[in-house]
Amino acid sequence: MNIGACGPYAHFVAQFEPPGAGGGLELLSAVPEDRLPAEFVPSVRAGLLDGLNGVAAAVLLTDGTFHEVDSSEYGYTIAGREAGRAALIGAGLLPAEEAEALRWTTWPGKPRPKKRRKGAERR
Repeated sequence: MNIGACGPYAHFVAQFEPPGAGGGLELLSAVPEDRLPAEFVPSVRAGLLDGLNGVAAAVLLTDGTFHEVDSSEYGYTIAGREAGRAALIGAGLLPAEEAEALRWTTWPGKPRPKKRRKGAERR
């Protein structure tokens, strides 16, 4: 029976900075557990590692939300991966065109999708 669930739900806000002297990924959560349970932070980390693709960063989680039913480790892994890729695009380490593939991620300066001209032929 379908009860109208939307699939994996994950939401967090992160600040990215260059890493400290040790390099690698430094992740710190300043989000209260009633907004982002600690059980999801390792999944965010795993996603960030994948999305950053070996680029070192210091990441501070500043906000987040979860859904009692629809949130899962899988959803936070996906969100972490998209956030990592968004950070690379924002830093100029990936081409801006890559932003079009990040449907659920936003950041300051995110390139807007190209608008089709009225009557333009679809491919």
